[in-house]
Amino acid sequence: MKHSPAMSKPPQFFYATAPLPCPYVAGRTERKVVTELAGIGAEALHDRLSRGGFRRSHNIAYAPVCQGCRSCIPIRIVVADFVPSRSQRRIAAMNAALRAFEMPPRATSEQYLLFQRYQQARHGDGDMAAMSFYDYRAMVEDTPIETWLVEYRDAADRLVGACLTDRMRDGLSAVYSFFTPDLARNSLGTQSILWLVERARELDLPYVYLGYWVPESPKMAYKSKFQHTQVLAGGVWIDRDTAFGVHHAAPVSVPITTG
Repeated sequence: MKHSPAMSKPPQFFYATAPLPCPYVAGRTERKVVTELAGIGAEALHDRLSRGGFRRSHNIAYAPVCQGCRSCIPIRIVVADFVPSRSQRRIAAMNAALRAFEMPPRATSEQYLLFQRYQQARHGDGDMAAMSFYDYRAMVEDTPIETWLVEYRDAADRLVGACLTDRMRDGLSAVYSFFTPDLARNSLGTQSILWLVERARELDLPYVYLGYWVPESPKMAYKSKFQHTQVLAGGVWIDRDTAFGVHHAAPVSVPITTG
């Protein structure tokens, strides 16, 4: 009896991590379900899991499965409907002189120095502040899918920001961004998302994935300022306003089947 490719495909295994202190809400514990992204099917698997609320780190896809907590809400921008607010237009005008370059996922010492400065200024008590260059290089280069490191440079060609970005079948995913503390007033994190929206529009991609929005976390407040967003509630992507009127407490769906 001949086996079809589907029948011979190895099973996808998911694992739960040990509980750790939550980095977003004090006093809570986080736990994740994780799976490996590897082989020729890595991009297709990443696409499916991303639509189900997973995120990527290195060659791992993960989603929160914290007992008694559903605060991490997957959120994405609907590119066709997005219109920047007045403050976002002001941010774009302030940063009009910046140039963006889509670079391959290769770590450089210039990036790492900026990454270190950002961590010390914004997250000095976090685990990432202690990352070595080799840790940073693994974060950037250990990817099984199409990934860019978008560099933002000023008129003097100085690197002022960067955003590790995954390209998926239905959008762009902002994996991690960092920028110079010297330009805090320029809101370069917001500028980076605005650029990704316009780039997705050029590529005819419908969504920009922003990861998890945690309403209780001030660190995540900027994500709520983008209009025309969808959140994953009860396993379905719906308009954020509708979700908060109907499904605010709905759990995030975790798709275990990958067939």
